[in-house]
Amino acid sequence: MTVQLDRAAAAERHRIRPTLHLLPATPRTVHWGYFNPTQAPALTVKSGDIIQAEAITHHAGDAPDLMMDEAVTRIFTEIPEADRNPGVHIMTGPIHVEGAQPGDMLEVHYLQMTPRTRYGSNLAANWGHLFKEMGEKERVTIYEIDAMSQQAHALYAYDFPGRYDVPGKITNCPECDRQPALSGVRVPVRPHLGTAGVAPDVAGRVSTIPPGLHGGNIDNWRIGAGATMYYPVQVDGALFSIGDPHVSQGDGELSGTAIEASLNVMFQIYLRKDFRFPSPLLETPDCWIVHGFHEDLNVAMRNASVDMLKLLTEQQNLSRDDAYSLMSIAADFGVTQVVDGTQGIHVRIPRGVFPPRKD
Repeated sequence: MTVQLDRAAAAERHRIRPTLHLLPATPRTVHWGYFNPTQAPALTVKSGDIIQAEAITHHAGDAPDLMMDEAVTRIFTEIPEADRNPGVHIMTGPIHVEGAQPGDMLEVHYLQMTPRTRYGSNLAANWGHLFKEMGEKERVTIYEIDAMSQQAHALYAYDFPGRYDVPGKITNCPECDRQPALSGVRVPVRPHLGTAGVAPDVAGRVSTIPPGLHGGNIDNWRIGAGATMYYPVQVDGALFSIGDPHVSQGDGELSGTAIEASLNVMFQIYLRKDFRFPSPLLETPDCWIVHGFHEDLNVAMRNASVDMLKLLTEQQNLSRDDAYSLMSIAADFGVTQVVDGTQGIHVRIPRGVFPPRKD
């Protein structure tokens, strides 16, 4: 199964000679904590263009000596705390896509994701799923990445003093009480974007914390290099932004965060006017993944199910009865995250269960 291009669109794509754009993260090219449909773009591109962009973690201050360079420090010091709202994530963009209109889709090919430094931070936060069970304590664990083995291990941990409630905290870690953590444990490095999406069609700022039909804080670790995401365009130009970079995360993001670490991200954007889908759709080399969101996890599950039903009937030409049966015997449902207010479910269908297309 694949989302097909009509012949005219396929021919046009073959004629495209993409331009490569560089989008560094600076105080002028990032917006902290929000999507905004009236925000001036940091970059304008055409369909098929390639963007090399910097995505900066808002947790760099958890270990400033390891995770903050001069450019990151400028973002943290020049953007006032009063302008970091209503969400928490540093977003690079927005990117205006020429010709994009509400009802279109952005097809975003994530080509490469490279850690900016060798370090990342995991916070057991006050919004974590087991905060009360853990004694209402917030704790930071700093991880180091081994590029050769593509694994990460804990360097040290410390209990965060007070409440982690201001985006962009900078901790004076040389003076903190560093403790050993996770001795001998190694976890796979899988760089991905926790938050990316288009501007929602609403007035004013929209928080980056909850995911939604525009994308946003989906927190699916599969949105990494080699994956393609489809985002429903909601405003003219789409105004696409990326942020919340991670180097590893489990489904659920239980403590409230992943291994938060800045990334250099290369991606290619195509404008699709021949395809519609109601929610952010993920394509990987071996499967399709549909997302459902709601404050109630049961409703998120239903939303994901209904949209997967739509994908199977419209893209694979299955009857609703056949699609429903296939979902029960071959689709895997998982909890994407439970810590962002609006919770997420993802449902995966392997592409290998379908016969090759004849067209």
